[in-house]
Amino acid sequence: MEIKCSQCQGFDLEAGFVEDAGESSRGYARWIPGPLERGVLGGAKRFGRPRFQIDAYRCRACGHLELFAPHQV
Repeated sequence: MEIKCSQCQGFDLEAGFVEDAGESSRGYARWIPGPLERGVLGGAKRFGRPRFQIDAYRCRACGHLELFAPHQV
């Protein structure tokens, strides 16, 4: 799959990932479908919802990030 920057139309994109440095995180972010719902303690309700790996690409020309969530984890 060839990825093109949606901002400047460049093709020189560098693969990377979005870090999550929050408390009790695993070090990487995930995408969860549906609106954000908060539980009693303020955290996001996630139980029973699918989670998807976020693939991130940074355009070397303009710095724009392109994010994709193709794989359920």
